[in-house]
Amino acid sequence: MTKQFLFRAITTACAVVGLFAAASAQTDNRIESVIAKSGVPQEAVAAIVNDSVITTYDVRQRMKLMLMSAGGQIPPEAFPQLQQQAVRDLVEEQLKLDETKEFEMEATEAEINQEFALVAAQANITPPQLEAMLESMGVAKDSLNKQLEANLLWPELVQGRFRERIRVNDDEIENTLERMREDASMEQYLVSEICIPVDDPSQAQRYYQGGLQLLEQMRRGVPFSVVAQQFSACTTAAVGGDIGWVRAGELPQELDVAVRVLEKGAVTNPIPSEGAFMILALRDKRDAVVAGEPTFTLAHAAARGEIGGNAARLALEKLTTADPCSDRSLRVDLGQGIGVTKLENLTLDQIQEPFRDFIEDLNRGDTSPVIESNGAYHVAYVCDKDEGLGLPSRDALESRIFTRQITRISQQYLRDVERNSMVEIRLKEPINPTG
Repeated sequence: MTKQFLFRAITTACAVVGLFAAASAQTDNRIESVIAKSGVPQEAVAAIVNDSVITTYDVRQRMKLMLMSAGGQIPPEAFPQLQQQAVRDLVEEQLKLDETKEFEMEATEAEINQEFALVAAQANITPPQLEAMLESMGVAKDSLNKQLEANLLWPELVQGRFRERIRVNDDEIENTLERMREDASMEQYLVSEICIPVDDPSQAQRYYQGGLQLLEQMRRGVPFSVVAQQFSACTTAAVGGDIGWVRAGELPQELDVAVRVLEKGAVTNPIPSEGAFMILALRDKRDAVVAGEPTFTLAHAAARGEIGGNAARLALEKLTTADPCSDRSLRVDLGQGIGVTKLENLTLDQIQEPFRDFIEDLNRGDTSPVIESNGAYHVAYVCDKDEGLGLPSRDALESRIFTRQITRISQQYLRDVERNSMVEIRLKEPINPTG
């Protein structure tokens, strides 16, 4: 390297350092300006998010709310983790609200009150009883309402922006169903989950250690459901992480393998899966469902006899291309005098003769021949068929897959918003929410 080149490199490096220093100074100035405008004393500032200040009072309120929802079952030694989560939740809520404002979204008072009533209903109490409970814990109703507002607007924003990007194709659904059919003779599992998104892969070990800290809380007696409610990023957090009964092959392979070897009541270590660490609890096992009577979901079209056999057949043949199985069945138009009806969960004995014999051996996507009966022409298209193994419907599976995908998109979107925002955490001292 020549001296001239070395001099230029040093000059360039100094210029870059100067730019960073200038940017840092601008950020510091902006932070101090936000704090000054807020009127919050420096010692009461827990975090700054863009143009908003999160106070130590906000953190204490959130910790009290978390304690209340946990039924007071979080031991004092877990308060530092509770505080970290409270700060993190408040930062993310403010980021979500800032982003929704960019798209001119705002929740009405009626919508927030409806969400408040739903929270009360989930606890089997009335809204006034919930308000009284908040007051007894020293929690302001506005603290919960802000959380409800973010939870209301953010999913609406994410789905509005990204829903059209998600494609749950038939192959993905069919492959999942096929795995479930193959494993139908195996046990079924009642599973709960905790999701810890890995925002930065280079920090994966830190997220893993965070998962181990959650396991330590459980060993000290904190119920899995309580930890899931407070720390899980999955949509199931609202119900304590409850996934419900799943069959072998339904979960992603790495999770499926882990669940199969768990003993009832056991919990896994954090498992890397789809950009997150997952902690699973096996609450129960049961034998596989014994194959029973198949059920059919049919799209049934009928044409009046007076239009003639040829015209009826030509019209009824269009049923398979008219999307008769969707929830938009009212839009199915095969012509004047032809009606289309969706019939769900029919067993063979509920299907009238002479149609039963034609439908019995059909599978999903098959169409019966045109049948003339009682002065009309009929045809049936099989939207879905449960082989009698108690498998979820294709619609239910599609909904599960869609939810997983939109959850991943939501997490990534929030991380992108955070990277483009000004966020500074200042709270270092521990807070005792009960003090």
